[in-house]
Order: sequence, then structure tokens, then C-alpha cells
Amino acid sequence: MRSARILIGALSLAGTLATAAPASAHGDEHRVSVDERGHLRAVLEQRASLSADFLAAGPPSGALAGPANGRTGPFAGQVIPGFSGIVDNGDGTFLAMPDNGFGAKGNSADFLLRLYHIDPHWQTATGGPGAIEVKGFVSLRDPDGKVPFPIVNGATSERLLTGGDFDIESVQRADDGTLWIGEEFGPFLLQFDATGKLLRAPVAFVGGKSPQNPTLAAGETPRVRQSRGFEALARRGRFLYPIVEGSFANDTDPRRRVIYEFDTKSGTYTGRTWQYRTDADANVIGDAIFTERNTMLLLERDDFEGARSVTKKLYSLDLRKTDAAGFVVKRQSVDLLRIDNPDGIGTGRPVGAYGLGDPFAFALQSVETVALLEDGRILMANDNNYPGSNGRVAGTPDDTEMIVFRLERSEDRVTVVGHRGASGHRPEHTLAAYELAIQQCADFIEPDLVSTRDGVLVARHENEIGGTTNVAAKPEFAARRTTRTIDGVSVTGWFTEDFTLAELKTLRAIERIPAVRPGNAVFDGQFEVPTFQEVIDLAQRSLSCAGEQVGIYPETKHPTYFDSIGLSLEEPLVRALDANGYRGKRAKVIVQSFEVANLKQLARMTSVPVAQLINCAGRPYDFAVAGDTRTYADLVTPAGLREIRRYASGVGLCKDVMIPRDAAGNLLAPTPVIADAHAARLVVHGWTFRRENAFLPANLRSSAVPTDTGDLPAEIRTFVEAGMDGFFTDNPIVGAATVASIAAHDDDHHEHD
Repeated sequence: MRSARILIGALSLAGTLATAAPASAHGDEHRVSVDERGHLRAVLEQRASLSADFLAAGPPSGALAGPANGRTGPFAGQVIPGFSGIVDNGDGTFLAMPDNGFGAKGNSADFLLRLYHIDPHWQTATGGPGAIEVKGFVSLRDPDGKVPFPIVNGATSERLLTGGDFDIESVQRADDGTLWIGEEFGPFLLQFDATGKLLRAPVAFVGGKSPQNPTLAAGETPRVRQSRGFEALARRGRFLYPIVEGSFANDTDPRRRVIYEFDTKSGTYTGRTWQYRTDADANVIGDAIFTERNTMLLLERDDFEGARSVTKKLYSLDLRKTDAAGFVVKRQSVDLLRIDNPDGIGTGRPVGAYGLGDPFAFALQSVETVALLEDGRILMANDNNYPGSNGRVAGTPDDTEMIVFRLERSEDRVTVVGHRGASGHRPEHTLAAYELAIQQCADFIEPDLVSTRDGVLVARHENEIGGTTNVAAKPEFAARRTTRTIDGVSVTGWFTEDFTLAELKTLRAIERIPAVRPGNAVFDGQFEVPTFQEVIDLAQRSLSCAGEQVGIYPETKHPTYFDSIGLSLEEPLVRALDANGYRGKRAKVIVQSFEVANLKQLARMTSVPVAQLINCAGRPYDFAVAGDTRTYADLVTPAGLREIRRYASGVGLCKDVMIPRDAAGNLLAPTPVIADAHAARLVVHGWTFRRENAFLPANLRSSAVPTDTGDLPAEIRTFVEAGMDGFFTDNPIVGAATVASIAAHDDDHHEHD
């Protein structure tokens, strides 16, 4: 089930890093050749931080800043609220640029715009202080009066620029040494000399004005949303590429972002643009850099922090390649919430901080800076929104952090499937659960599919949604509570087939088993019911820890029932697969079902792999309807498995079918089923592996408390040793770590043979 191919986007980036200009001996050590086999992963090498409360020399700042996290202005010097842009000096030091200070024109007039000369004293695998030294600064100013509108310090000779004048967010150093800065109030492009003097009037944006633009005329409608100007600014030769952080106010597609091209030689926009589509409406563009002539590395992030973070990612774009809708094709290169940290860099600094472990999570609200170092490694930094952000420690302002990581290749062996997402950590079948499963190193995510009244496939474990959404609390839907017979069983509740998609989108997911997973229940009411297309979108824009596109493992739920009410699942499923390019046996999709007839139908309708699910007992419901007396036990005989191989490439087996339990709940010896399935040339995936004692064999439970965590790794190892090729788990983080430990043990064993 595993492919050795590398995604084009990731491979392109790897090639870029391998050929990045001149590398030192240290850089050569970490190059990644495109000829190597394996998969890309990010590995943390360095980290340094600057205290959020650090004050640089200068007049007090923050007199009008809102209080947060126990800090109240004014502050006795100039706050450094993180870094929104950075310039590599090539000698280990950097020019690091904060933004306008405190987030708005009205509260940042006492904040001086500067680029700080910083020298990170890194923490690495061998130690180090992990501190950022501030050595000085370059003040941005307009002594020659280039700014044609009033500025805060306009009556002084220096005309020092402030956060009440511009919101500077991105910076590039040109070949002539001048600094080009993208800002958000205009938005404008600003050119400064190396000393910080403004060289020309702010260059107006051809795409429109923001509400803060000082030239906005009375009655003029701003097209750029507030604080959604040039957060990102990439450079290629004499050309700059400012990127609008958010969607335009008049755009019907809230996920569209536009990349513009500006010629610094002529001082004009060229008219060339590219469209980029974010993962979600609210996501923003943080920064961008070119890694080779036509390939751009773009930082996309959500506005969450800490455990709520979902998207902090670097995507690789080839500006020559667009999809059918005209958007630049994007491929995930790095998930910043999942950076390998085998050396424990940053662990315990500060104590209890979120994300400072292995994996390391750059789960800060405003990750806004990315740079490609000369040796091919990647540097990142954050804007800490002082004093507001607290993604590391609740109630404590985030420090300014800088990290450096390398990309290397690794391999894994056993397939890990995020069962309904990471359903042991977030409410099942939500985008948050699927995203977390990917962060926890699942190779596939599994959406169970049911239909809405208007024929849209959505992800729910059952079509009855009283136990997985807040529908019971919605008085407008009270009358839709009813009783249905589903697969021969009477069920009372609310059913997806009685709701349009629009109605279903007004509901929010809740934890299905809150007594077992009270930690999941804290997320009740936060997440929508996702459509199948939204799950596909997430998978296609994401890479697994193995560096491959994340796969999807959709299951058709109650297909005979849905056929009986005129809402067949097969046709919309295949249409979605075809529309999204899932074709052939190597496609990153496996379609599964507990029924047989519909799986055979799907095998005729699509060329992608299909897997026959086998329950612990009973028989497929379509057999019952057809009067077929065969049971699941009959399907896993050698003859039954050979029959399955005629239409499927794998089986999804209940754990008890592979290794049953005795009366006391302890595991017995494996049955012949795995070997028989392999003899029939079927891949074997098992379900479902969960960490709570309630689900584990008796001898692997940690206590008599059903909700306590038991020894799930031992259970997984037992089944893998029995020959299982992959497994469904509610806890991908445990599953992936166990797979990695098994692989490491096997490698060590082979080395000593």
C-alpha cells in the first residue's frame, strides 16, 4: 500500500536545497540530493529566543496598547513585538524587522519603525544558550520628505517613522543594498537605503487601497481588507512579488490570494499576477521566498495558537503550473506543527510550554518570517503580538523565537490510518481531527461517508447525528427527530438524509463518547461537519511524515439503505474521486465497505484500490437482504479471501479475527487469517487500535479504570509481528511512534546480522 514516489513539490524543494548557493562544509553535510531514496522530513537544528519583555533603547512605547497577559503599557522603552521580516547578513547575524508595534494606527504612534541587528546564540544538539542578542538597530526615517501625506513625526528634522504611519510586514534586500519593504496600511512598497532613509515616495498598490490608506477619498470603497496588505514579499532578481495577505473585499472566493510582480528597475507593476488558494477562508499568507527561478516557498497560517493551531505550513509553488481553476499548484513542504526534534532542542524552556518537545511545534499565532539560508537550511521566526499572544504558556506573553531546521529523508514501513482522524484527541470526523491525525504522522485519514438530503457526501460515522453533533440543542430541528430502520435495526434520532448541506453546516460536532474521552469534549461546538470534498482538499494539500501526499480511506456507510431512499453513495463518491485525479492502483486512496455488492460495484466504476471490511461477527447487510447465508467468517476462509481478491486489493480486519481474546480478555495466538490473506495477495489492515484500557487486552491495561491509558504500543507490536501491514488507530501519534520504533529495531537487527 506504500509508494516510494516523492511528491513533485517536495522533490523540487529538495533539489533546490541541494543546489543552494555556495555552501560551507557544514552546509554540505546537510544537503539532500534528489537522487537519494526516501522521504523528506524537517529536523530541528537550532533555536534561540528573545524575551517578550525585552526593551530596546528609545522613548516609552505602548501607551495606548491594550493590556494582555498581565502586561500594561506604557513600557519604559521600545518593545520588540517579534519579527515579521528578516534579512540574512551572511555572517551569522541578521536584520530583523518588527511590524508597526501594537496592531493598529491608533495605538502605535509611539512605536518607532526599525530593523534590529541581531546575533542569535543558538541552542543546538550540543548545547548553547538559545538567546538572541540585540546589537543595534537601523531606524526607518524620511528626512527628505518623500512621504506625501502627514506622518506622526512630520514636524521633526529626522522624521522618524512610526507604527502610526506604516505597518511594515515584509522585507527584501536588493542587489544594490537597498531595502524594499512591504506594508499593510496602503498597502505600499517602500524603498530605503542601508541606513534606513526612505529613497522614494511610497509606491501605491495597483490592486486597491485598504481602509487605513491615508489617500482613501471620502466615499471611496477600500478593496484591500484591513490589515491584509503585503504581509509577504518575495524577491527574484530585480523583481519583487508582494502577496496580498487576505482575500479582496469584493472577491466572491474568500480563499483566493493574489501574487503580484513589481519591477524595481522601472518602479512599476508589470501586470503579471498569479492566484493562490488557501486551505481555509480565514487563513493568511505569512511570508514567501524563492528557492529557484520559478519555485516559491510560501508560508500559510491560521490565526490560532497552541493546541488550537491547525495550519502553519510551508507550501512549494511552481509559478509555471496552475490547476484547472487557474490557481498555482501547491505542494506541502513542511508542517511547522510537526518538526522532528530528536535532540530535544528547546525542551523545558520554559517549563510546561506547548510544543517544545519531539515533535517540535511552531504553534505560535503569527508565524510570519521564513528565510532560506546559504547552506540550504530554513530559518523561521514569529511576530509575538506583544503583549497579546500566548501560544506557548497560557497567560504569559510569547517570546520572539527563531528556529533553523534541515530537510532530510527517512522511510517507514507500516501504514498508519487516522481512524475518523485523530479521534482519540479531537471529536471524530472533523477537519481538526483529520488535520491532527496528519500532524501525528498518519499516512491516511479515514472519512466515513453518508449523504445529505441534497446528495452531498459528508463525513459522519453514522447517518444518525444526535450523538455526534449539537442538533439536539437546535429547536428549529426538534421536529426532525424520528425513528428509522437502518440495516435492520430501529434507530431514533436525527438523520443526515433529512438535512440539506446548508442546514447541516449550521451544526457543530460534539464528542461521541465524552465519558471515555472528556478531553475531547472541551472542543464541543467548535467544528463543522466536513464534506467529502473538504476532506479531499485537506489530504491533497498535505504531506505525511513520510513526505508523501496524505491518502484518504473513505468508507461507504449503509450503502444498501441509502440506495433504498434514492441517495446512492457510489456515484457521487466516484465522481469526487475522478474530479480530484484519483485514478489507478497507485492513487493515494483506498475505498472500503462492510458490504460486498457495493464494493464490487465500486471496483467496476473506479480503478483505485478497494478494501473489503470484515466485522468481528455477523454478515454483510447486503447478504442479509439478498438471502445470502454466508457470514464474515466465511469471507476470511482461504476460499473466501481468494474470492475477495477478485475485486479488492486488501482487507480491513477486525482485530479479533486476526488475534482473538480468551474469556479473561487476554490475547490468544494469531489465527491463520493474516497468512491466508497474504497468500491470496491481499494487504491486511486491522481495526481499531485505541489507547484507553476499555479497548485494550486485559494484560495490557494499566489499571482497572477504563479511561486510563494502557499499553497500546505493545498491542500494535503484537499485531505487526503477526504480519499485519497497517492499522486504523484513534491515536496516530502512538501508532506512528510504535511503527518507527519497530523499524528502528529491525534496522539495528539487520546491521548486527
